[in-house]
Amino acid sequence: MSRPALEVADIFRGHGPAWRHAHAGHVSLDQLKVMSAIESCRTAALGGHVARCEDCAYTTIAYNSCRNRHCPKCQGAAAKEWLAEREADLLPVPYYHVVFTLPAAIADIAYQNKAAIYDLLFKASAETLITIAAAPKHLGARVGVTSVLHTWGSAMTHHPHVHMIVPGGGISPDGQRWVSCRPGFFLPVRVLSRLFRRLFLEKLIATHKAGRLSFFGDLADLADAQSFAAHLAPLRKAEWVVYAKRPFGGPEAVLAYLSRYTHRVAIASSRLIAFNEQSVTFKWKDYRIKSRDRYKRMTLATDEFIRRFLVHVLPKGLHRIRHYGLFAKSACADNIARARELLTVAKSDDNSTAAAIDPNKPSCPCCGGRMIVIEVFERGATPRHRPTTPTNRIRIDTS
Repeated sequence: MSRPALEVADIFRGHGPAWRHAHAGHVSLDQLKVMSAIESCRTAALGGHVARCEDCAYTTIAYNSCRNRHCPKCQGAAAKEWLAEREADLLPVPYYHVVFTLPAAIADIAYQNKAAIYDLLFKASAETLITIAAAPKHLGARVGVTSVLHTWGSAMTHHPHVHMIVPGGGISPDGQRWVSCRPGFFLPVRVLSRLFRRLFLEKLIATHKAGRLSFFGDLADLADAQSFAAHLAPLRKAEWVVYAKRPFGGPEAVLAYLSRYTHRVAIASSRLIAFNEQSVTFKWKDYRIKSRDRYKRMTLATDEFIRRFLVHVLPKGLHRIRHYGLFAKSACADNIARARELLTVAKSDDNSTAAAIDPNKPSCPCCGGRMIVIEVFERGATPRHRPTTPTNRIRIDTS
């Protein structure tokens, strides 16, 4: 894959020092660490290695990745590794995509209480889906859920929501049969929305009573129980957005979809158009518009672009991919084995997809030969070997 002409790292390197100086004392340690990691990613600051092709002597320098989960450059390889591990867990059934979104009034609270509210979002949405699926009048089965947290909209505004990938069916309560959902229909969205609203508000109020929420600025009054209750009152009657997409085409389509969602960050470098000291221009999608006119350009002040990006830095230790129901880690392997047995499908021993996406087997871009590491250098060091180009590489006679 070719390197984008402009990267988030370029913006951080070019304007980050000035931004940090201007906002000193108002930036969290986690946000500073993310900025530093992205600025250093795949540069000499992190060290690296020199690789040479065994066939044509093409030589290249590969700098180490920061491996930070917010770094746009690191997520491609991380997604491939994660998908290779998940491939064996896929079931030969249709998969559905369900999205649970928090109202703006709750998103404001989440902005000041990320760890607590994001955790409630995960738990309430998973409990909602599992409860409705288990109801005999709906599906009447135990289902598996993979949830992925996103905290942004296309314009990098704060927009917390979870994407759920769910097989179109589950195991019956007695464990003796696989229960499939109706073709093209998983669960009623309105029923999901109403239960999600009730469960989330119940958990939110309990969290407030336990004193686990903090408020400041325009929301400082919400520390008071009565003010908090008044703030939530309109939300009890509002429609909460739950969206269900049509089923995927098959397990391969699920993998392709997950590769785009599981390790996504607030903005990919491929969306960046231009940058200078004053502004950043990037592509975004207006989901309120259904036609091709939804694809637009936005220009933000560079300070605002960096601020919006850092809004989506997750609290340390918060997992953005979680598994529930049949896919809960404690019994995932046994449940998948039982589901395959009920579906009369033997687990495949073919790991061709995993091999095809193995990021640890680089090949020569010139001749396709095997690249071998000839030098490893430490952080900040200069490699002894020089990279080659098509005009200066030397052909090795292997005859």
